[in-house]
Formats: sequence, C-alpha cells, structure tokens
Amino acid sequence: MSGDGFDKLRLIRSPHIGPVSYRQLVARFGSARAVLDALPDLVKRSGGKAAIADAHSVEQELAAAAKAGARHVFLDDPEYPELLSYLDNGPACFLARGDLGLLDRNPIAIVGARNASAGACRFARSLAHDLGQHDFAVVSGLARGIDTAAHMGSIDSGTIAVIAGGIDIAYPPENAELQDSIAERGLLIAEMPPGTEPRARHFPHRNRIIAGIALGTVVVEAAPKSGSLITARLAAEAGREVMAIP
Repeated sequence: MSGDGFDKLRLIRSPHIGPVSYRQLVARFGSARAVLDALPDLVKRSGGKAAIADAHSVEQELAAAAKAGARHVFLDDPEYPELLSYLDNGPACFLARGDLGLLDRNPIAIVGARNASAGACRFARSLAHDLGQHDFAVVSGLARGIDTAAHMGSIDSGTIAVIAGGIDIAYPPENAELQDSIAERGLLIAEMPPGTEPRARHFPHRNRIIAGIALGTVVVEAAPKSGSLITARLAAEAGREVMAIP
C-alpha cells in the first residue's frame, strides 16, 4: 500500500474519526497526511487529548488483510462504488475479496427474515436467480434465512455479500463455506478491520452499505423492527427503490 493509503487507513482507524468527520477533515486539509499532522493541535485547542491510531496496528491490519486475500478500497479509489459514495456516512474505506466489477452490475439488494418460511426462502432464491439471468448482481448480508437463499440463488451469476464482522470471520458459522465461495466467485465486503467478531452494533452499519450500493432493495417476509426494515428505511432515505414481498 502507498504511503497515502497508509495515512488514510491510520486516520480512519483513529478514535472519534467517523465517515462524516473523515470527509470533512480531508476536504479541509487536502490529504490524510495533512490531517494527521494537524490533528494534535486541533484536539488540543478544543480541550481534548490527541488520539491517532498506532502505526503498528495499521501495519498489522494490512498484514491480516493480505493474509485473508483482501484489499482496502478507499473513498476516492476508482473501484469505490459510485452509489455508495452518495451517502454522507458511507464508509471511508472497506475491505473486499473477489470481483469488484460486480458493483457495476446494477446491484439489487434482497433482504429478509432470518427465520423465514420455506416458501419465502424458495421465492428469494428464485428471484435472485432470475435477477442474475438479467445481468443484475444480487446484494445481501449473508445472514440465515432470506439472505442465504438470495446468495444461493445468485452464486452462479454474481452475488455480493456485505458482512458485519471482519473479512476473515465467518458469521454465522454454518455459512463459512458459502462465505468462502462468495469470496472466490462473487464479492465479499467488510467495513470492520480483520479479526473483528460481529456485534449487534455492527449490523446497522452493514445494512447501510447494503442499501447504499444497491439501486433498489427487495424485502422478503421481514419481521417488525428487524434489520431488514432498517435496510429498507436506509434505502428509502437514500432515494432508492424499495420493494416488498409480504
């Protein structure tokens, strides 16, 4: 990775630097290196204490990503999906394994209940297959139920899985083989650093990426107050199509 990429990742991993503040700071100072140089003084003037990610931890992350066969994609990289860049809080970078070209294949998200009925899973799998036959990439979150069915239906035509933990962590465990298959034949995306075990707070962040990279989101048999409905709300707020299968 270039020195510029290293500086970007170090800034992104620094405490209290989120996607919005990252954009604002880089726009103000012109580069991640300039922000890192200015950050101690900025924090001091605001009465806080400077906290910048340790360079060694960034080196460890880069080594872990390389071991996992993944690469970092930054906000201003040519491969960064245009639709995702329209989100104010879109990730400043994510890790990817697989074919980034699928992001240009008119992605459609299919999400739904983890404890879905057999009929709903069959429908999701069939819909994903048919979308693939019409050259759409299918996006989902690799969860049990509808997500798994959507990935299974589109694994041969082009499927994109966005996961909540690290790129090297299989979750749920029973989908470990499917996750590896998607990385080899489709595209696997993770915002969290390698080695991160998924926690409840990570899933809404994952959902915004699913909604953000897709032209539209199809919700299949979602439960009230579910993550699927969060994805649908985020898609609507981003001005994308939202469709539902009751």
